[in-house]
Amino acid sequence: MNEVLINDNSFLRQFEANVNGHLAKIEYSSQERKVFLTKLVVPEEITQEDFKEDFIKSVLHHIQDQNLRVVPTSPQIAGFLRKNRQYKEMLPVGIRI
Repeated sequence: MNEVLINDNSFLRQFEANVNGHLAKIEYSSQERKVFLTKLVVPEEITQEDFKEDFIKSVLHHIQDQNLRVVPTSPQIAGFLRKNRQYKEMLPVGIRI
């Protein structure tokens, strides 16, 4: 995994990564020790093959470091979690994907 440098912009409620002047973001909302990942936006100009996966992994590690749970409401992020079962323990009790 290539670590992606992310910024938690709590004012806009999004995790951001600046790549060659282009801003990729994952929008979120938080409630009761859970982070709802609602939307993934990656500009077309970011053409690195594994960028989306590395970006999602970096965000998940950031959330995990804060001992929070994650609820993926974005289809892209839910699909990532389906393929990468090692993050399953980050889901709240009763949430399945």
